[in-house]
Amino acid sequence: MTLFRLDGKRALVTGGSKGIAFAAAQQLRDLGAEVTIASRSAGNVQAAAEQLGVQGLVADVSNPGDIASLLAQAGQVDILVINAGGPPPSLPSQVTEDGWQKGFQTTFMSAVRLAEGVLPGMRERGWGRIIAITSQTVNSPSLTLPVSNAMRAAVTNHLRTLALEVAKDGVTCNTVAPGLTATERLQSLYKPDEAEAIKKNIPAQRFGQPQEVAAAIAFLATNEAAYITGQEILVDGGNNI
Repeated sequence: MTLFRLDGKRALVTGGSKGIAFAAAQQLRDLGAEVTIASRSAGNVQAAAEQLGVQGLVADVSNPGDIASLLAQAGQVDILVINAGGPPPSLPSQVTEDGWQKGFQTTFMSAVRLAEGVLPGMRERGWGRIIAITSQTVNSPSLTLPVSNAMRAAVTNHLRTLALEVAKDGVTCNTVAPGLTATERLQSLYKPDEAEAIKKNIPAQRFGQPQEVAAAIAFLATNEAAYITGQEILVDGGNNI
């Protein structure tokens, strides 16, 4: 029996045109899954889909209509990887009502709606994987990422609760919480000299690579991870020890 294969499974990865989600789509494809990626940028998703050799769809996951259309086009989804662009940085006192609402729709409600859309089919087939990409800030909040801190924590606890309901149906729900990972998002948050100083406080003394976080996502999607549910998997170089 071949281990850690996903042949015959179909995966949907949102926010999959770059970074960790792109790497996850690549690894799921390499394990044999038929992969669809989605992004709100038509240009980005087309380029990424061509590079990966997978289907690419345009969708803004903050929009309920776009989610409905995305799920209709994607068809059967056995593996759902939930990812959305991070809310912009600010101090907590600087977040506007509109900023909270955008974060709520983009990060939290997108996860709720996507999971809700794929669950009936997963439960009927007796097999499913729902995996959300969150952040280490769920456990160690960052002063300048208040909306992300709150909304990703909400996603984590929603999937933990959902796991209690659907575990008996062969569906697992987990989150993967990356530490500081070498992506475009990280480059936008820290200047090079700041980044070098931050590395010194990470036990591994470096930033993670997208492929390292993607490996945890890919594992959770396999049959071998069927007894892991309701968990938050930290991939952070020991930063939360």
